[in-house]
Amino acid sequence: MHRLYDFLRRHPTGVDSFWAVLLLGLCALTVSEEPGATALHRVAVAGVSLALCLVLALRRRWPEKMLLLATAAGLAQLALNIQFNVYDLPMLVIVYTAASGTVRWASRFALVGGLAAPFLYWWRWPDTTSDSLTHAILNHAFAALPFFLAWVLGDRMRTRRAYWAQLEERATRLEKEREQQSKMAVAAERARIARELHDVVAHNVSVMVVQADGAAYVLDSSPETAKQALETISGTGRQALAEMRRLLGVLRSEEGAPAGGEYVPQPDLEQIEELVEQVRGAGLPVEYKIEGSARPLPSGVELTAYRIVQEALTNTRKHGGPDVGASVRLTYFDDGLGLLVEDDGRGAQHELYESGGADGMGHGLIGMRERVGMIGGTLDAGPRPGGGFRISVLLPAKPGR
Repeated sequence: MHRLYDFLRRHPTGVDSFWAVLLLGLCALTVSEEPGATALHRVAVAGVSLALCLVLALRRRWPEKMLLLATAAGLAQLALNIQFNVYDLPMLVIVYTAASGTVRWASRFALVGGLAAPFLYWWRWPDTTSDSLTHAILNHAFAALPFFLAWVLGDRMRTRRAYWAQLEERATRLEKEREQQSKMAVAAERARIARELHDVVAHNVSVMVVQADGAAYVLDSSPETAKQALETISGTGRQALAEMRRLLGVLRSEEGAPAGGEYVPQPDLEQIEELVEQVRGAGLPVEYKIEGSARPLPSGVELTAYRIVQEALTNTRKHGGPDVGASVRLTYFDDGLGLLVEDDGRGAQHELYESGGADGMGHGLIGMRERVGMIGGTLDAGPRPGGGFRISVLLPAKPGR
């Protein structure tokens, strides 16, 4: 049954042609049985019947043309004295078809023509059995009712089609918007992971390079110091691998798939002190100070603060020069967290903080600005009065856009 319905929907003109052929056969029987009809009258009736059957067969392919053909057939009936019969049924069908289409003039024309047809009929063949005006009006209204109902059904179908078309368009638009949002989310996640990898690799590799250089320098004169440096390199490498394993594990895991192992938790404010100790062990003196009442903050805020301190100290080792010292100060406010990282070295190149790393060397500062911007904070980075470099950050207690 479903296949038959699909077949009929795919071949609407064929279905209409089938009904037109049946109607043509019925019209032939009607004309042949009409008593007292002349040959000329039978030819006229056959021509009108053939025209109206053609209207029924091609109404969906050319609705406006078939509407005009039906009008011409109706006027021919008036002129040739052919009264209403079964061959006039396609007029109701074409009124419905014109009303269900999108051409507004055809719909209005069909309505006016359908309502005018009964009046023209009673004008051409008046009812002589009754002289009552009320009776005549009721007869006209009753005759016009089928045309009006056909037009209302067609207009209702047109409205319904437009409604479904609008729903389909909206669904298509929403699907495209979801795809765009998914692409934006993927791009944002990639950028976040890129920042995480940059922070992990840049910081830990810098520590390992510094310790390796120091170990090579004192290897002959102080083997114990070289051993400590190698232990620091080993610990730093393990920490870097653990953090990278966490990031890559998140990338590899799929929804519903079993976890591949335990992941390292995201760094927070409590681990800044461990970070400072690690940097001190790498040979960079760092002063660490906390002001205000320490309290838990959202994980996004704490992760951002940790990464900024990590990147700032890494930049100090890279660009601060010899005998550089740094300071880290956390300040808890009622509505957020203040972060100040300074060093007294020679400072980074001017273009790194002026243009945000346009020369390709300032990805760390770019990452800082992106991190702070994502949670609605502010960042100020630049040369420090008296020499060195300063990074000042204000993070809100509740991350926002």
